[in-house]
Amino acid sequence: MALATGVEAPSSAIAQLGQLDNEGRKRFGHVTLFATLIIVGSLTLGVTALAARLGTGLPSGESINSTLIAEVARAGVGSGFLFAVFQAVTALLLVAAGASAFQAGPGLLKALAREETESEDDAVGILPSWLGRANRYYTPFWGVVVYMVLTALVVVVAGADEQSLVLFYAVSVFLSFLAGLVAMVAFSYREGRRGALALNVTGALIVAFVLVINLARGLPLVSLGAALLIAASLYGLWVKNGRPRGISGAGAE
Repeated sequence: MALATGVEAPSSAIAQLGQLDNEGRKRFGHVTLFATLIIVGSLTLGVTALAARLGTGLPSGESINSTLIAEVARAGVGSGFLFAVFQAVTALLLVAAGASAFQAGPGLLKALAREETESEDDAVGILPSWLGRANRYYTPFWGVVVYMVLTALVVVVAGADEQSLVLFYAVSVFLSFLAGLVAMVAFSYREGRRGALALNVTGALIVAFVLVINLARGLPLVSLGAALLIAASLYGLWVKNGRPRGISGAGAE
Protein backbone atom coordinates (compact mmCIF):
# COMPACT_ATOMS: atom_id res chain seq x y z
CA MET A 1 0.00 0.00 0.00
CA ALA A 2 2.77 2.45 0.95
CA LEU A 3 4.74 1.60 -2.19
CA ALA A 4 1.70 2.00 -4.44
CA THR A 5 0.79 5.33 -2.86
CA GLY A 6 4.42 6.48 -2.97
CA VAL A 7 4.65 5.68 -6.67
CA GLU A 8 1.33 7.31 -7.50
CA ALA A 9 1.93 10.61 -5.72
CA PRO A 10 5.04 11.79 -7.64
CA SER A 11 3.65 10.34 -10.86
CA SER A 12 0.57 12.53 -10.50
CA ALA A 13 2.62 15.57 -9.50
CA ILE A 14 4.96 15.44 -12.52
CA ALA A 15 2.38 17.05 -14.79
CA GLN A 16 2.07 20.01 -12.38
CA LEU A 17 5.77 20.96 -12.53
CA GLY A 18 5.19 23.84 -14.88
CA GLN A 19 8.63 25.35 -14.16
CA LEU A 20 10.36 22.33 -15.74
CA ASP A 21 10.48 21.26 -19.38
CA ASN A 22 9.55 17.77 -20.53
CA GLU A 23 13.07 16.42 -20.03
CA GLY A 24 13.24 17.93 -16.55
CA ARG A 25 9.92 16.41 -15.54
CA LYS A 26 11.01 13.04 -16.92
CA ARG A 27 14.27 13.15 -14.96
CA PHE A 28 12.44 14.24 -11.79
CA GLY A 29 10.00 11.37 -12.16
CA HIS A 30 12.72 8.76 -12.69
CA VAL A 31 14.77 9.87 -9.70
CA THR A 32 11.74 10.10 -7.41
CA LEU A 33 10.31 6.72 -8.40
CA PHE A 34 13.64 4.91 -8.05
CA ALA A 35 14.21 6.55 -4.66
CA THR A 36 10.73 5.45 -3.57
CA LEU A 37 11.39 1.85 -4.64
CA ILE A 38 14.74 1.75 -2.82
CA ILE A 39 13.45 3.36 0.40
CA VAL A 40 10.22 1.38 0.70
CA GLY A 41 11.88 -1.85 -0.42
CA SER A 42 14.69 -1.45 2.12
CA LEU A 43 12.27 -0.66 4.93
CA THR A 44 10.03 -3.60 4.11
CA LEU A 45 12.89 -6.10 3.91
CA GLY A 46 14.56 -4.59 6.98
CA VAL A 47 11.45 -4.78 9.17
CA THR A 48 10.78 -8.33 7.94
CA ALA A 49 14.35 -9.39 8.81
CA LEU A 50 14.09 -7.79 12.25
CA ALA A 51 10.74 -9.45 12.95
CA ALA A 52 12.21 -12.85 12.05
CA ARG A 53 15.42 -12.24 14.02
CA LEU A 54 13.59 -11.06 17.14
CA GLY A 55 10.82 -13.67 16.86
CA THR A 56 8.10 -11.02 16.70
CA GLY A 57 4.76 -11.95 15.18
CA LEU A 58 1.44 -10.20 14.65
CA PRO A 59 0.11 -8.46 17.79
CA SER A 60 -2.19 -10.59 19.93
CA GLY A 61 -3.53 -10.77 23.47
CA GLU A 62 -2.82 -7.58 25.42
CA SER A 63 -1.00 -6.11 22.40
CA ILE A 64 -3.91 -6.59 19.99
CA ASN A 65 -4.22 -2.80 19.52
CA SER A 66 -0.55 -2.48 18.67
CA THR A 67 1.16 -2.93 15.28
CA LEU A 68 3.83 -5.31 14.01
CA ILE A 69 6.33 -2.48 13.54
CA ALA A 70 5.70 -1.20 17.07
CA GLU A 71 6.22 -4.68 18.49
CA VAL A 72 9.46 -5.05 16.54
CA ALA A 73 10.66 -1.76 17.99
CA ARG A 74 9.61 -2.81 21.51
CA ALA A 75 11.45 -6.11 21.17
CA GLY A 76 14.55 -4.32 19.91
CA VAL A 77 14.88 -1.43 22.38
CA GLY A 78 12.45 -2.24 25.19
CA SER A 79 9.57 -0.10 26.43
CA GLY A 80 11.64 2.87 27.60
CA PHE A 81 12.69 6.21 26.16
CA LEU A 82 13.83 4.95 22.74
CA PHE A 83 10.51 3.20 22.18
CA ALA A 84 8.68 6.43 23.03
CA VAL A 85 10.85 8.30 20.52
CA PHE A 86 10.07 5.67 17.89
CA GLN A 87 6.34 6.04 18.48
CA ALA A 88 6.60 9.84 18.31
CA VAL A 89 8.45 9.69 14.99
CA THR A 90 5.84 7.26 13.64
CA ALA A 91 3.09 9.68 14.67
CA LEU A 92 4.88 12.54 12.88
CA LEU A 93 5.14 10.45 9.71
CA LEU A 94 1.42 9.72 9.86
CA VAL A 95 0.68 13.43 10.32
CA ALA A 96 2.87 14.19 7.30
CA ALA A 97 0.98 11.58 5.28
CA GLY A 98 -2.32 13.13 6.34
CA ALA A 99 -1.01 16.57 5.37
CA SER A 100 -0.68 15.44 1.74
CA ALA A 101 -4.40 14.62 1.71
CA PHE A 102 -5.24 18.00 3.21
CA GLN A 103 -3.17 19.57 0.44
CA ALA A 104 -4.61 17.60 -2.45
CA GLY A 105 -8.26 17.54 -1.36
CA PRO A 106 -8.85 21.26 -0.81
CA GLY A 107 -6.74 21.92 -3.91
CA LEU A 108 -9.15 19.82 -5.94
CA LEU A 109 -12.13 21.72 -4.53
CA LYS A 110 -10.39 25.01 -5.41
CA ALA A 111 -9.76 23.82 -8.97
CA LEU A 112 -13.44 22.88 -9.36
CA ALA A 113 -14.80 26.05 -7.72
CA ARG A 114 -16.53 28.67 -9.82
CA GLU A 115 -14.51 31.82 -10.44
CA GLU A 116 -15.93 35.00 -8.92
CA THR A 117 -16.82 37.29 -11.85
CA GLU A 118 -19.08 40.29 -12.34
CA SER A 119 -21.46 38.17 -14.37
CA GLU A 120 -22.57 34.80 -13.06
CA ASP A 121 -22.97 33.65 -16.65
CA ASP A 122 -19.23 34.14 -17.26
CA ALA A 123 -18.18 32.08 -14.23
CA VAL A 124 -16.18 28.90 -14.86
CA GLY A 125 -16.33 25.91 -12.54
CA ILE A 126 -18.92 23.63 -10.98
CA LEU A 127 -18.58 24.10 -7.19
CA PRO A 128 -19.49 27.17 -5.10
CA SER A 129 -16.98 30.00 -5.46
CA TRP A 130 -16.28 30.22 -1.72
CA LEU A 131 -14.46 26.89 -1.92
CA GLY A 132 -11.86 28.58 -4.12
CA ARG A 133 -11.01 31.42 -1.74
CA ALA A 134 -7.40 31.27 -0.55
CA ASN A 135 -5.31 33.18 1.97
CA ARG A 136 -1.94 34.81 1.32
CA TYR A 137 -0.28 31.40 1.54
CA TYR A 138 -2.47 30.17 -1.36
CA THR A 139 -4.29 27.80 0.99
CA PRO A 140 -8.00 27.32 0.17
CA PHE A 141 -9.02 27.62 3.81
CA TRP A 142 -12.70 26.77 3.37
CA GLY A 143 -11.71 23.60 1.53
CA VAL A 144 -9.48 22.66 4.47
CA VAL A 145 -12.40 23.21 6.85
CA VAL A 146 -14.64 20.99 4.72
CA TYR A 147 -12.05 18.20 4.75
CA MET A 148 -11.49 18.57 8.50
CA VAL A 149 -15.22 18.13 9.16
CA LEU A 150 -15.47 15.14 6.81
CA THR A 151 -12.38 13.54 8.35
CA ALA A 152 -13.69 13.97 11.88
CA LEU A 153 -17.05 12.51 10.84
CA VAL A 154 -15.43 9.43 9.28
CA VAL A 155 -13.23 8.85 12.35
CA VAL A 156 -16.23 9.10 14.68
CA VAL A 157 -18.35 6.75 12.57
CA ALA A 158 -15.51 4.21 12.49
CA GLY A 159 -15.00 4.50 16.23
CA ALA A 160 -11.38 5.60 15.63
CA ASP A 161 -10.54 1.99 14.70
CA GLU A 162 -7.71 2.31 12.19
CA GLN A 163 -8.15 -1.28 11.00
CA SER A 164 -11.72 -0.51 9.94
CA LEU A 165 -10.61 2.73 8.28
CA VAL A 166 -7.91 0.91 6.31
CA LEU A 167 -10.55 -1.27 4.65
CA PHE A 168 -12.34 1.79 3.26
CA TYR A 169 -9.07 3.55 2.47
CA ALA A 170 -7.82 0.60 0.41
CA VAL A 171 -10.93 0.59 -1.76
CA SER A 172 -10.81 4.33 -2.47
CA VAL A 173 -7.07 4.27 -3.18
CA PHE A 174 -7.12 1.29 -5.52
CA LEU A 175 -10.23 2.62 -7.23
CA SER A 176 -8.32 5.79 -8.12
CA PHE A 177 -5.35 3.68 -9.27
CA LEU A 178 -7.65 1.62 -11.49
CA ALA A 179 -9.20 4.73 -13.04
CA GLY A 180 -5.74 6.13 -13.81
CA LEU A 181 -4.50 2.86 -15.29
CA VAL A 182 -7.60 2.44 -17.47
CA ALA A 183 -7.01 5.98 -18.76
CA MET A 184 -3.39 5.04 -19.51
CA VAL A 185 -4.58 1.91 -21.34
CA ALA A 186 -6.75 4.07 -23.58
CA PHE A 187 -3.92 6.57 -24.09
CA SER A 188 -1.28 3.97 -24.99
CA TYR A 189 -3.74 2.23 -27.33
CA ARG A 190 -4.50 5.51 -29.09
CA GLU A 191 -0.77 6.26 -29.40
CA GLY A 192 -0.07 2.79 -30.80
CA ARG A 193 2.55 1.97 -28.13
CA ARG A 194 2.23 -1.79 -27.72
CA GLY A 195 4.77 -2.15 -24.91
CA ALA A 196 3.15 0.54 -22.82
CA LEU A 197 -0.29 -0.92 -23.61
CA ALA A 198 0.74 -4.36 -22.36
CA LEU A 199 2.27 -2.89 -19.19
CA ASN A 200 -0.79 -0.74 -18.42
CA VAL A 201 -3.21 -3.61 -19.06
CA THR A 202 -1.20 -5.84 -16.71
CA GLY A 203 -1.17 -3.14 -14.03
CA ALA A 204 -4.91 -2.54 -14.41
CA LEU A 205 -5.66 -6.27 -14.01
CA ILE A 206 -3.50 -6.53 -10.88
CA VAL A 207 -5.11 -3.45 -9.29
CA ALA A 208 -8.59 -4.69 -10.26
CA PHE A 209 -7.82 -8.05 -8.58
CA VAL A 210 -6.76 -6.34 -5.33
CA LEU A 211 -9.84 -4.10 -5.47
CA VAL A 212 -12.16 -7.10 -5.89
CA ILE A 213 -10.48 -8.88 -2.96
CA ASN A 214 -11.10 -5.84 -0.76
CA LEU A 215 -14.71 -5.47 -1.90
CA ALA A 216 -15.34 -9.17 -1.24
CA ARG A 217 -15.16 -8.39 2.49
CA GLY A 218 -18.59 -6.78 2.15
CA LEU A 219 -18.45 -3.62 4.25
CA PRO A 220 -15.93 -1.79 1.99
CA LEU A 221 -18.68 -1.72 -0.66
CA VAL A 222 -19.84 1.41 1.20
CA SER A 223 -16.61 3.12 0.16
CA LEU A 224 -17.18 2.17 -3.48
CA GLY A 225 -20.77 3.43 -3.30
CA ALA A 226 -19.64 6.74 -1.80
CA ALA A 227 -17.02 7.21 -4.52
CA LEU A 228 -19.54 6.50 -7.28
CA LEU A 229 -22.06 8.87 -5.67
CA ILE A 230 -19.50 11.68 -5.49
CA ALA A 231 -18.44 11.07 -9.10
CA ALA A 232 -22.05 11.09 -10.29
CA SER A 233 -22.73 14.31 -8.36
CA LEU A 234 -19.70 16.07 -9.83
CA TYR A 235 -20.65 14.90 -13.33
CA GLY A 236 -24.17 16.19 -12.82
CA LEU A 237 -22.86 19.58 -11.68
CA TRP A 238 -20.52 19.69 -14.70
CA VAL A 239 -23.41 19.06 -17.10
CA LYS A 240 -25.64 21.53 -15.27
CA ASN A 241 -23.02 24.28 -15.58
CA GLY A 242 -22.65 23.85 -19.32
CA ARG A 243 -19.75 21.38 -19.39
CA PRO A 244 -16.99 23.96 -18.72
CA ARG A 245 -13.46 23.21 -19.94
CA GLY A 246 -10.03 24.04 -18.54
CA ILE A 247 -10.24 22.25 -15.18
CA SER A 248 -7.17 20.13 -15.99
CA GLY A 249 -5.01 23.24 -16.26
CA ALA A 250 -6.00 24.57 -12.85
CA GLY A 251 -3.63 22.28 -10.99
CA ALA A 252 -0.61 23.29 -13.07
CA GLU A 253 -1.47 26.96 -12.61
